[in-house]
Amino acid sequence: MPDLFSRLAARSPDALAGRRAGEPVRHAALLARIRSWAALGRRAGTGPVALHHEDSLEFAAALVGAWLAGKTVWLAADVLPATCAALAGRVDAFWGDFPAACAPRVPADADGAGADAAWRAPVPDFPALVVFTSGTTGAPVPIPKRFAQLTSELDALEAQFGAALGDADVVATVSHQHIYGLLFRILWPLAAGRPLHAARHEFPETLAPALAVRPAVLLASPAHLKRLPAHLDWDGAAAHLRAVFSSGGMLETEAARHAAALLGRAPIEVYGSSETGGIAWRQRTAGADEGWTPLPGVAWRAGADGLLAVRSAQAGTGDWQTLADRVEEADGGRFVLRGRADRIVKIEEKRISLDAIEAALLAGGLVREARVLAGPDAGRGRQVLAAFVVPSDAGRAALAEGGKSALNARLRAQLASGLEAVALPRRWRYLDALPVDARGKTTAAQLLALLDPAPARPRDPAVRVLERDAARVLLELTVPADLLYFDGHFAVAPVLPGVVQVDWAIRYGAQYLGCAGAFAGIQALKFQQMIRPEQPVRLELSRDAAKGSLAFRYFSAAGAHASGRILSGPDQAC
Repeated sequence: MPDLFSRLAARSPDALAGRRAGEPVRHAALLARIRSWAALGRRAGTGPVALHHEDSLEFAAALVGAWLAGKTVWLAADVLPATCAALAGRVDAFWGDFPAACAPRVPADADGAGADAAWRAPVPDFPALVVFTSGTTGAPVPIPKRFAQLTSELDALEAQFGAALGDADVVATVSHQHIYGLLFRILWPLAAGRPLHAARHEFPETLAPALAVRPAVLLASPAHLKRLPAHLDWDGAAAHLRAVFSSGGMLETEAARHAAALLGRAPIEVYGSSETGGIAWRQRTAGADEGWTPLPGVAWRAGADGLLAVRSAQAGTGDWQTLADRVEEADGGRFVLRGRADRIVKIEEKRISLDAIEAALLAGGLVREARVLAGPDAGRGRQVLAAFVVPSDAGRAALAEGGKSALNARLRAQLASGLEAVALPRRWRYLDALPVDARGKTTAAQLLALLDPAPARPRDPAVRVLERDAARVLLELTVPADLLYFDGHFAVAPVLPGVVQVDWAIRYGAQYLGCAGAFAGIQALKFQQMIRPEQPVRLELSRDAAKGSLAFRYFSAAGAHASGRILSGPDQAC
């Protein structure tokens, strides 16, 4: 494939770069934003930057602009305080939609004027990117990526799949803030000239209609595909989809069949890692086996210990890299994965396979999903095994009948027939679903946090009064990332519930405008955009005492979020 930067420079200004809120964004507009970001970067030297932006078109412009300015980009998976603190010592600046405490920088539209002559592609060895491992088996680890590694992977993807995709729109449920989303949702569409959508579809209610409009490619994770609700109308999606990709974890056989039945296409599963890049793919259509086909340019072999070793340009080295996955050879140059080899822990000097415990839990019929980790014993300073279990229908019935202790005992007895006593989990958590992050992954940190005693959680935003008079007040609200009301709303990405927004409007109306009457109804209630953790928004409250109403409006630089009119009884303060 020709160089990414050459393609961007040569593309017609009128070409379709993507879509934002259903409206087309032309290539000229994308180039203007790229030049603005590049100008911002050049004014600040060549030090690395951390980049986070929810809008994929703006993210793409910032990423390419940073590279034009000679900057290495660190990809932040989120903007939580701990993440920002970890990045602060590694980067010179924060770009995009980080919290105000990070002093994030965003260029003005005019910043890139006259920058046409500065368009130079990075050299192959340019340290383009630092991504992080997912954290599914421990703390996330930074992984550097040279520019040539990224372009090599784009070549492999286009060679393998490009002809079938054509000029289809790229629609995603996954974030571009990790390597899978970055390659498939940003860099590959940019290089191939496929329109990319600025927003990701976190909820199936918006995904189904978005896929039904025009030819499309869906980028998803196993967590999203297995939860597609059958009651939605997927006929339009099935008629327009040219491919469904799944990566970021192993897709269960039943989930693959479920997605294929609804979407009309069996998902193309892509196997790889942050360290090695893409390795292989498979598509389990009717009659297909479990084998994986290497991507173009990827060599593989099974080592003497049965572990998979790979060598490719996207892996970034001419040496063989050994993974922690067991592998067996299949026909046609393919391979079959036989489980992880690195999920072995030592408890009281005994080597214990966490995979074996999980398999034993699933075999008994009481458990639908299970994850077992080594974690701290409650207050005793030693390491024990903890089981995080999503019960089956039978397991839920047992839990309802006998409680947690009874189900603990049944599962321990089930395991005891094949495991030593030291390998039995000592701590148990029963969940409606395994928690997943924006990448659709269940991380060790997420699960182990469930073992800690729950600290007091904030229920209110940080509030700052901007303007105030007798009948109107303008507030700035910043919603803390650990707000109690984010729990369960939703697992993929936290969103402030609408009922909380209404409650805050009523409460702050009473506090600042004296609107403390009995609630009598709501009129003209609208929710336009979601409110996310650490996102500053403004809340405007206007009191009409004669009508007994309180108008509220949530808005930010991103536009309107919610609005409505709260009614009180006729004799009340509002």
